[in-house]
Amino acid sequence: MAFDLKKVLKALLFSSSQPLAIKDVQAAISRFHELAAPSPAPAGEAVPTAEGVVAAEGAAAAGPAGEEPEVFAEPPEDVALYGEVPTLVTSAQIREAMDAIAADLRAADDGLLLIEGSTGYRLATHPRFARWVRILRQEPTPAKLSQSSLETLAVVAYRQPVTRTEIETIRGVAAEAGIARLLERELIAITGRAELPGRPLQYGTTDKFLEFLGLKSLDELPASDVLTPRQIDEWLHYATNPHKPGDAAMGLEEELPLTSGPAADSARP
Repeated sequence: MAFDLKKVLKALLFSSSQPLAIKDVQAAISRFHELAAPSPAPAGEAVPTAEGVVAAEGAAAAGPAGEEPEVFAEPPEDVALYGEVPTLVTSAQIREAMDAIAADLRAADDGLLLIEGSTGYRLATHPRFARWVRILRQEPTPAKLSQSSLETLAVVAYRQPVTRTEIETIRGVAAEAGIARLLERELIAITGRAELPGRPLQYGTTDKFLEFLGLKSLDELPASDVLTPRQIDEWLHYATNPHKPGDAAMGLEEELPLTSGPAADSARP
């Protein structure tokens, strides 16, 4: 029986409380081979053979002469789990196995889903069981984000890193309350300070924001069909640095004389 990567991945998913990344799986397989490799014996000592190890383990399980074997002895290793483990498992093979697990869970319809997030794969309960989960954890029903908070979140998502002044310039209203609410829900975070007078704080989205929207990365955000980032940059530049109109724009050009001809020309400086 060949090594069953799908079974191993399913066990690792159930045993992990954190998202399981592809690199984590590959590291586990590498450690498996490191632990399975025989350590070099000291000089002068005989290297035990496989037959000797099996015989010794059998004798240990049977116990002293006349005694019954241990009831809780380890079961024999499953060839599908520990036999013929490849030294290299590619990302494509892991993704293919994860897709198969996700399809099995959807077909079983037992309330579990396999979700791929920005930090890896994780098992999650189906949204239709959310009420039971909240009852178990004694959590209140989550409050929905207001339209104002959603607009602020959208500005941060598409313009990050962005300052509060830029958010308020784009939305045209104060954004302090919306930013505080989004920080409290860990949908945005402070990412640094802008190279501007006063060094204002800059904000960006978090991994929890990606989970909130079911995205693996910011690249999956839908493209804006209103303005391009360059157009928004130009608009912000002119909005924050208003152009002072000159005399010509205000209709204050040099006043022309009412008369014309040589006399009028001589009157001009």
